[in-house]
Amino acid sequence: MLAKHGEVNPDLTSAQAPLVAVLLGTKDGAEFLDDQLNSIAAQEHKRIDVWVSDDGSSDSTLQVLDGWKSKWRKGRFEILPGPCRGFAENYRSLILNEDIKADYFAYCDQDDIWEPNRLSVGVCHMAVRGAGLPQMFCSRTLTIAADGRVLGASPLFRRPPSFGNALVQSIAGANTMVFNKSARDVLIKASRRISFVSHDWWTYMILSGAGGSVHYTPEPLVRYRQHAHNAVGQNRSMMARIDRFKRLFSGAFFDWTTANLHGLAVNRDLLTPEALASLEQFSNARKGNMIQRVKRLRASGVHRQSRTHTFAMTLAAILGKL
Repeated sequence: MLAKHGEVNPDLTSAQAPLVAVLLGTKDGAEFLDDQLNSIAAQEHKRIDVWVSDDGSSDSTLQVLDGWKSKWRKGRFEILPGPCRGFAENYRSLILNEDIKADYFAYCDQDDIWEPNRLSVGVCHMAVRGAGLPQMFCSRTLTIAADGRVLGASPLFRRPPSFGNALVQSIAGANTMVFNKSARDVLIKASRRISFVSHDWWTYMILSGAGGSVHYTPEPLVRYRQHAHNAVGQNRSMMARIDRFKRLFSGAFFDWTTANLHGLAVNRDLLTPEALASLEQFSNARKGNMIQRVKRLRASGVHRQSRTHTFAMTLAAILGKL
C-alpha cells in the first residue's frame, strides 16, 4: 500500500516506523502542558520518545509529567533536570544529550497544540530524500489565545530558506521544526563549542550554512498559544512588527547578530565555501564607511523575507545598527 501525502508507509508496524525523539523544555508549564502532551499522544506517527528537560519548575509541572510518564505507550518518556540557565540553555542541553537516540528529532514547547500530522508530514518529506543529508522541516503556525481561540496565522514566507536569509532572520519557530539524525549530528558539533541566543535561529543558521536542506511549508502544523508567560511572543500582530523595527534600530538586533556571528566563526569548519563567502561579506558590512557597508551587504546576498524588512535592514546598515 502506498503512503499518502505526509504519511510514512502505513503498512509499517510500530516497531518498524522511524523513531522520533521529542525534545521538550519545561518551566512552570502545568497550566497548558496536558493539552500539549495530549496532542503529541494523538500524533499519526507511531513511535515517539519524549525527552523532557525541566528547568526548575515550582508549580505542578513535574507531577503532570510523572502522570504522563506512567501512561506513555508510544516509546520512552524521560524527565531530566535542566541547567536552570534560561530556555536556550535548556534546549541546548537536550541537543547535546547523546543518550537521546532517534531517526528524527522535534523541538517542542510546553504550551502549544500540535496538529495530528505535525510529525508525519515532516518525517515523510525527509524520508524520501535519504538519511545522509542533514535536513530540517518547518512550518507556519496558527496563533491561538490562552483559551484556544484561533487568532490568525503566522506570516507566510515565500522566498526559499537559505543561509543568506538565516543570517538575519529566523523564519520558523522551533516548535515547528523536525530534523533528521544527520542534522542533529551537525548541531551537536556546533552547539558543543558554544552557546546560542535562540535554538530555532541557531538551528536554521547552522544547518543551512552547513549545506543542509531546509524545507518550509505554508501549512500551519502547530497551534502556537499566546499567554502572559510566553518566553517568546507572537510574530503576527502590528505591535509585534513595530517591536521588531524598534529592536532593529535600538541595538538589540546588533547584539543578537554579534552573538550569532561569533557562534558561526567558531564553527567555520562546518560551513560550505558559499556560506563562508556570504558570512565574510556580511561581517564586513558592519565595518567601514556608509557606502562600503551598503556595498558589502548587497554583495553578501543576505536578505529578509519581505522587501520592506530588507529595506529596513539596509537602513540599519547605513546607520551602523546592523
